[in-house]
Amino acid sequence: MGAAVTAISRGETPAPEGLRFVHLGFGDDAVDYESAWQEQRRIHAARFADEVPDTCLLLEHLSVYTAGRRTSDDERPLDGTPVVDVDRGGKITWHGPGQLIGYPIQKLPRPVDVVAHVRRLEEALIRACAEFGIEGSRVEGRSGVWVLGDPLEERPALGGLNLDFDPRLADELFDPRLNGPEYAPSNAGQRREDRKLAAIGIRVAKGVTMHGFSLNVNPDNTSFDKIVPCGIRDAGVASLAGELGRDITIAEVLPVVEKHLRDVLENAELLPRAV
Repeated sequence: MGAAVTAISRGETPAPEGLRFVHLGFGDDAVDYESAWQEQRRIHAARFADEVPDTCLLLEHLSVYTAGRRTSDDERPLDGTPVVDVDRGGKITWHGPGQLIGYPIQKLPRPVDVVAHVRRLEEALIRACAEFGIEGSRVEGRSGVWVLGDPLEERPALGGLNLDFDPRLADELFDPRLNGPEYAPSNAGQRREDRKLAAIGIRVAKGVTMHGFSLNVNPDNTSFDKIVPCGIRDAGVASLAGELGRDITIAEVLPVVEKHLRDVLENAELLPRAV
């Protein structure tokens, strides 16, 4: 499945009040990570100074691995593929063609409730996925939007063994990066296990959010097989195209995601957390 994108305008989506959307680039105009990170920092400073409204950058990245602050060495690519270390939360992930990236830069009240911000992003993406007939879910203790797998007892056995002996669950030293397609994160759908459709990793500095989400629309998910995505060894990754069994483009998904981000982020009661 390809990741061609057409009919996506570049520039700002006009909004007299509330959340402003800025399209940085898609398809042939996909943005390298460092450039987008620099633009985030610029808008973050402007938002802190109240020079701009809450702003969400939307884009597609050139292929890149990024590692959050909690990433450990045994989760990185084994072949020495370069990784960009970033100041967001979370662990290592991949960004690239066919993936919709969103960086909401939003001022929050103090004391800041980071978890509430993550839940709002999850809610917007769950609603967007529902419009395409996909039931996105939350998994306790694991941020992002997930497609839930079959109950453990109903999943196919791996390597002819009962899942009670799944080495990912019993062996702390098991490394999916070394064990081929049978355990590859990109094949989680075939194994009918939990698989992540959208990843979320954020940072809040001076009460203003940075970084955000990546929604797998139509990417080559085998890029995740070089790493331990988000540090999770017993689940995998999914895409809208893979779950639907048909081609789907970022151009189709973009306005739907914008609509639900606007609805959730603009209408949320941003109350300080009780202390």
